[in-house]
Amino acid sequence: MRQSSVRKEGAEKRAPHASDHGWDGEPHEGEARPGGSPEGSRAGAEQSTGAKRSGGAEKSAGARKAAGSRKSAGSRKGGGAKKGGGAPPAGDGDARRGGGGGGRPTRRKHGVLRWSATILSVLILGTAGAGYLYYQHLNGNLETDDLNLGEHRAPEPTPNAAGQTPLNILLIGSDARDSKENQKLGGAKDTFGSPPLADVQMLLHLSADRTNMSVVSMPRDTLLQIPKCTDPDGGKVYEQTGPRTMTNESLGRGGPGCTVATWEKLTNIHIDHFMMVDFAGVVSMADAIGGVPVCVDKNIHSRDSQGHGSGLKLRKGTTEIQGEQALQWLRTRYGFEDGSDIGRAKAQHMYMNALVRKLRENTSLTSPNQLRRLAEEATSALKVDDGLGSIKKLYDLGNELKKVSPERTTMTTMPYEYVGARVIPKPGDAEQLFRLVRDDVPLDGKGGKKAKEKPSDDPAAADDRIAIQVQNGTGTAAEPAVSGRATTVAQLLAGKGFAKATPDTASALTQAKTVVRYPSVDLEGDAQRVAKSLGLPLSAAKKSTDVSGVTLIVGADWREGDAPPKSKKKDDSTPESADALSGSDKKACMKVDANFTW
Repeated sequence: MRQSSVRKEGAEKRAPHASDHGWDGEPHEGEARPGGSPEGSRAGAEQSTGAKRSGGAEKSAGARKAAGSRKSAGSRKGGGAKKGGGAPPAGDGDARRGGGGGGRPTRRKHGVLRWSATILSVLILGTAGAGYLYYQHLNGNLETDDLNLGEHRAPEPTPNAAGQTPLNILLIGSDARDSKENQKLGGAKDTFGSPPLADVQMLLHLSADRTNMSVVSMPRDTLLQIPKCTDPDGGKVYEQTGPRTMTNESLGRGGPGCTVATWEKLTNIHIDHFMMVDFAGVVSMADAIGGVPVCVDKNIHSRDSQGHGSGLKLRKGTTEIQGEQALQWLRTRYGFEDGSDIGRAKAQHMYMNALVRKLRENTSLTSPNQLRRLAEEATSALKVDDGLGSIKKLYDLGNELKKVSPERTTMTTMPYEYVGARVIPKPGDAEQLFRLVRDDVPLDGKGGKKAKEKPSDDPAAADDRIAIQVQNGTGTAAEPAVSGRATTVAQLLAGKGFAKATPDTASALTQAKTVVRYPSVDLEGDAQRVAKSLGLPLSAAKKSTDVSGVTLIVGADWREGDAPPKSKKKDDSTPESADALSGSDKKACMKVDANFTW
């Protein structure tokens, strides 16, 4: 059941500021937050996801419910922000866009730690063991929301020879500031109660055979097209945006289900679940776990004369951090590398790798009381889709994640390139990374040989008896779909003898590679026959419950010409621009900006 929450609308646009690479400033520095995108992007007014929608009234941020009952989305144990959008990071947060009020400059926080809290919550439940815990009470801590608010879903992956399928989970961190504790940690009092942004977005991919795991981060300022989303609580419809809208705005368009829909539209990766976390729980969870080792190559103090920075202060080398210091590490931008969100993402990857190793080693999490405390904090921080809405489901997920060793865990960042103050997916490299995830190819380069293509046992009907629906999927994040492409290709098929090929002019899809989909095994032979007639490999015929018959989706690889491009031997290497980091790398050290050392 979706938890309701008050959502504010009507934010004013603001002009961009001139910080390095266009990245936003810190919450204490008073920099104005960059404005919305030139094509239909809203100015980024932020809302509190911490407030539940319940009869249109916001619950008190400090209120907590009685034991076993659901907590207010605006509250957390100890005054922290409750899940349902989370809280902003402290100190090192960026300047926020103005709320729906007078349009004065407000400040934006970082969702950095939200991401870490998300993976942490999953791993705690699986690694620490939920067998000690009182299930009904913990179930009451969890909040759920709808998985996908868009109109289309990416096709489900084809099972491997053993009948296994990969698992894709979108990890979302909201930047809402909706409690006194969050204000104490992060400042920016003028942003209280404003709409949230999905400032941290990471896709966790668990391979079908459970031998490897990959994480793909997307920079929060990525410009793309957010699809049409419908808020199930009030039925409000958010129309599709232009192709230059910041990805973090998706959360304010009905909830986390719109962020899921945005990812599926961009990547064509089927997402099975989402997990969204607030950030006020990071400190308490970090304390419960104990110190996590991190490394810097110089002394660092993330604070300059203007007050920019998270306040993080460490000596050169490795230090075990916890509590508020862990929060500062995860939020630090000023002082790491070039001061952008890219450097901060690297610091998050290093922290999470070290955290996963510690949880697996189980060196300090030995007492039932400690496990109980961790489970309380984790479940109180989480908002999940209905498919993960119980402790048992989360525990089962944790057990699946536990099967992967740190050596087979790879952290990456979506390849990007700058466009003014923002970024877009890097042509070629970004799609390469998305394809590897779609095809369940390990990002650590240790994948085995694939089985040879096998013709279907189902015989194909005569060409003139095969009904084919042709859809136009030639649009990309950078280019609109080619007008009339479905009709053109349907005519090409008719010329080849497929008399029942008809265009579907109503569909609006994004498909990187041309594919033939079919709904059931009795149509597999027909789909393979269509693929073969076009010179496509048999693997281009894929089973999907999203179609009702044989459906040819003309992809972005076939925007012109009478035949799809010849299939080349696939390059299954992870692009260097993805900046991959192995979960087993214990020597990784963050580079410190010389202006922030001491």
